[in-house]
Amino acid sequence: MEAVLYALSGFLMKLSDDAHDKRNNTIFAIFAGLLCVACIAYLAVTSADAATIFIAILIGNFLSWKVDSINHMVSFIILMGILIILGIPTIGIITLAVCTAAAFLDEIGNDNPWVSRHGKVLEFFFDHRFTLKIAVLLFAVLGIFQTVFPALKIPGVQYFQFQTFIYFLFFEICYEIAGLKFDTIYDGFYHIFRVFSKIN
Repeated sequence: MEAVLYALSGFLMKLSDDAHDKRNNTIFAIFAGLLCVACIAYLAVTSADAATIFIAILIGNFLSWKVDSINHMVSFIILMGILIILGIPTIGIITLAVCTAAAFLDEIGNDNPWVSRHGKVLEFFFDHRFTLKIAVLLFAVLGIFQTVFPALKIPGVQYFQFQTFIYFLFFEICYEIAGLKFDTIYDGFYHIFRVFSKIN
């Protein structure tokens, strides 16, 4: 269940972004964004690992001024409202801070002319947001070590289950797929909508 919701979250997040940025379709962008919010909210309310990762992404986007369109704002407000009302599991403040910093760096580096001028490797790194991937992997590996060496437990540091890193890769892969195949996916949804409109 978690793996599917991570994958859907990434897929719908990119659909929402590109529907607004490429097709200027605000209604579709908000709809996809709200479906994404539903997936993320369920994960964040039921899993401390997911709560840490997605809150970090949320804060990182906000701090980097990437919450800059109506679909982003609607999704941001509704997700925050759900998390405040329903609550989240206990999370590690240090882990959240590290993941937030990683998400912030990824957003600042993405589509950044300065990064593009400093080589293809750096551009690829930030285009595909590897900073947060590395942070999640780090806490997942430390989680394995912590089960073997309980003394590694540090106040404020939350170690992830290793499968969380795998799930996060599903999120990222589906995000990339939605971006690569956006036109085909969008046109498919638009065609289905037109067919149902004619039926009604």
